[in-house]
Amino acid sequence: MTDPTDAPDLPQDRSDEAEAQPPCVLVFNSNDPSAGAGLAADLLAMASVGAHALPVLAGVYIRDTSSVLDHHTLDEDVVSEQARTIAEDVPVQVIKVGFVGSPENLAVVAELADDYEGVPVVAYMPNLSWWEEDRIEDYLDAFRELLLPQTSVLVGHHSTLRRWLLPDWDGSRNPGPRDIARAASQYGVPYTLVTGLPQSGQHIDNALASPEAVLVSETFERIEAVFSGAGETLSAALAALLATGLDLPEATREALSYLDRCLDEGYRPGMGHVVPDRLFWAQSDDAEGDEGAGDDEDPDPSPGPDHFAVPFNDTKH
Repeated sequence: MTDPTDAPDLPQDRSDEAEAQPPCVLVFNSNDPSAGAGLAADLLAMASVGAHALPVLAGVYIRDTSSVLDHHTLDEDVVSEQARTIAEDVPVQVIKVGFVGSPENLAVVAELADDYEGVPVVAYMPNLSWWEEDRIEDYLDAFRELLLPQTSVLVGHHSTLRRWLLPDWDGSRNPGPRDIARAASQYGVPYTLVTGLPQSGQHIDNALASPEAVLVSETFERIEAVFSGAGETLSAALAALLATGLDLPEATREALSYLDRCLDEGYRPGMGHVVPDRLFWAQSDDAEGDEGAGDDEDPDPSPGPDHFAVPFNDTKH
């Protein structure tokens, strides 16, 4: 298994012109029409932190901002043709995997990841409690047997990963990030990013762990809201930041900081859950103050050099 902190071995050499362009991330996911999660979340998050997403559509959700009503999965041949056509044309720095809808599509992703050995794979496991129980079991079994051996970093919420990887846990305490990482490592995963670890007071911890150690631990204030797409945002940002060349611990810290600010600036577009504002940095803090500017002033309409810089995360944590 390739160490994801190392620069990936690309399937083809990059030209000098390509080196000056945003790195590319091959993304497998389903479309979410609410844009809370799915490919829309991947595209916005990756663009926000400086990468170009190559989206491969694996299925479509039927959902609103409150809940998933159904999911329709694309045929595995269609998914494979999408991915291989673009991967043969564009050098891929990282592969990111969201929900692809079927064991057959997981097999397609695993086969491609094996063919592009050396390209890190960031795999996100969402909460699938909306789905039929027998389909959940088949999907999780395939994910465990087919994709985890190809995965460089597994991302998921503490409760989701515990139920999946440690179903028979009977300890007097909740499993920690190293316990979950140790369970994932049995299938070949070197690193696991566990989110939503409960802490005392109004705080939660997020930890990047290997079976031997916790590499990163970041604690943030709990935001009293139900979010759609928080895990997608984090895993997409992590994949994109790895593609830009950051090492795994630094990319993890940056991705967690980015997520925290997205949640802090989240909004409710419909009658359901809150959506992370993945473009928070595009909002002008001086908009209200500029309204009172005199007519004699002639502000430069061109953005300055720091206009697109992601602000430092000032949320208390």
